[in-house]
Amino acid sequence: MPAIIDKIADALHLTKHSHNDSAPDAESPSTSAPQPAFDHNKVTVLFVLGGPGAGKGTQCANLVKDFDFCHLSAGDLLRAEQNREGSEYGEMIRRYIREGQIVPMEVTVKLLENAMRAALSENRPGEGWAAGKGRFLVDGFPRKMDQALKFDEDVCKSSLVLFFTTTEEEMLKRLLERAKTSGREDDNEESIRKRFRVYKEQTMPVIEHYSKQGKVATIDATASIEEVHEKAKAVVAQLFSGDVSRNVTA
Repeated sequence: MPAIIDKIADALHLTKHSHNDSAPDAESPSTSAPQPAFDHNKVTVLFVLGGPGAGKGTQCANLVKDFDFCHLSAGDLLRAEQNREGSEYGEMIRRYIREGQIVPMEVTVKLLENAMRAALSENRPGEGWAAGKGRFLVDGFPRKMDQALKFDEDVCKSSLVLFFTTTEEEMLKRLLERAKTSGREDDNEESIRKRFRVYKEQTMPVIEHYSKQGKVATIDATASIEEVHEKAKAVVAQLFSGDVSRNVTA
């Protein structure tokens, strides 16, 4: 993750990238629908969702080892931009994060698009990255319906949502423990409870949206890290084998 962040330090100030080869050229009729930046037949995107403290980051780290994913944390990208010297968006991002609110989608979507582009330019080893292909775990995103629709339309259609669930009591306990060493500005009880409210109000409709498309794998994250990992690993293996075609619960 740090290498990716370094590569997109100026992400919001890059010139607009051209879309993929299937996108209309400048002379195409104006009525043609714009194409996403990346072809979902080559680039696999898995959204990783769950309440604050559900263990998304830990499980992403395990799945990276299993399947050669590039792990992109929307929160990490935003914090990197927040702390980047000279960023005109830094203070705005800091305020949103401190209040437990969701940063405007244009900022987050652009950071993710450029992070994906940077990873695809690295010529990574592995079958999942051969011949212009790529595999991405997008952690903590989309947190609102407008983010989901914008990403699918402009960046890449997602293949699956890994939805990690557990109780608020368990998530609060984990986050307060993490706060002892994380140094994160939002790892305090007041901000955490605000994040829980925002999650219920704005992120659960995203889960419902993708559930209607048969693209949600719900995984109970209350168990041990190892048990949750095995469940998540089995779901992703099924996806790559072509067996996941509807919502599943693991």
